[in-house]
Amino acid sequence: MAEDPARPASGTDRRGALKTLLALGAAAPLAGAWAEAAQAQTTPARMPQAQAGATQAQAGKARAARAQAALTSQQLAGQRVIFSYPGLTAPASLLQQISAGQAAGVIFFGGNISSDAQIASVIQQLVQAQQQGPVSSPLLLMTDQEGGEVRRLPGAPTMSEKQIGASKNPAAAASSAGTGAGQNLAGVGMNVNLAPVLDVFYKSGNFIDQYQRSYSSSAQVVSTCGQAFITAQQQAGVAATAKHFPGLGSATKSQDTDTGPVTLTVSLSGLRSKDEVPYPAAIAAGVDLIMASWAIYPALDATYPAGLSSAVIQGELRGRLGYQGVTITDAIEAGALTAFGSYGQRAVLAAQAGMDLLLCSAQDPAEGQAVVTALAGALDGGQLDPAAFNAAVQRVTTLRSGL
Repeated sequence: MAEDPARPASGTDRRGALKTLLALGAAAPLAGAWAEAAQAQTTPARMPQAQAGATQAQAGKARAARAQAALTSQQLAGQRVIFSYPGLTAPASLLQQISAGQAAGVIFFGGNISSDAQIASVIQQLVQAQQQGPVSSPLLLMTDQEGGEVRRLPGAPTMSEKQIGASKNPAAAASSAGTGAGQNLAGVGMNVNLAPVLDVFYKSGNFIDQYQRSYSSSAQVVSTCGQAFITAQQQAGVAATAKHFPGLGSATKSQDTDTGPVTLTVSLSGLRSKDEVPYPAAIAAGVDLIMASWAIYPALDATYPAGLSSAVIQGELRGRLGYQGVTITDAIEAGALTAFGSYGQRAVLAAQAGMDLLLCSAQDPAEGQAVVTALAGALDGGQLDPAAFNAAVQRVTTLRSGL
């Protein structure tokens, strides 16, 4: 893990330093989507609108900073945690967590959904809980709607990524799928899709290809399709998530990070000439989130899985590729992480590595609560640097405020 800079001596001082940073807008250079939107409108003919938009964005960020400065450590930590729950109704413990300002969002699985009307009603409950709390930014409400076999909601996109990649016009098909996914999720009140998969599969029938989750074995086809999907879906008002950086395309059929440790011995040149190729196009398209894989890549870091590795997240993704958006982990409860301690300990390692959002998808609100408590304790106890914590919260808040 990267060394933390010098820090205040006590937890109380750390909270004060963090709140000062938030109030001062210390992460202003990380302007994210707001700045990109403003820059996109800087042609002379549209300058007045761009100036107005930039002014509104700055005012929104200032309001968010003032609100965040009043949050407790538990609430600040909550701004980085995605919760999950079992069954068709949101449990009281989750609603209480949200109304207390200690949750950034919720992920939905097939077992949470019986119909569009049912899940829309649950989402309205969650939104009402958020509106009663101290955090004004909307919740991140997400699911995996990749297409084909991996869909949590009925309907679009019905084509799998592999079918799209093999179609006569892959870019057009991917764009149509992105629009369909965005409209489908937005129709029930969701605002984030954990898609598209940008893994470039190495062999037919391997881990990512067996369920047709990869567009192609060609990095260029994956790049073109991913960019088209991301652009179309985000134009529909739903954030896209490119996954699983730096790539699971080389994993064999039995190499599943959900069930156990996975090491992918692709060379550095191989990673950069194939697995990572789709990411610059996704970043250029303004992808809102990137999910890291839980595999270990010895060419980058022989010890830590990608989502726990500062070499992968800070060095490769943010450093070499220049990504400034939100990073999100894969499932914190994954079998690949059994050697890295409790859910809370894993979350702290991920935060140290540079992951902004921690995905707690065991369908148990207690998992998310444990992660929030661990992050808050690490912030107060000196394991997490306040400036880095602030930057992560700012990136997440910027995303939430733009949805």
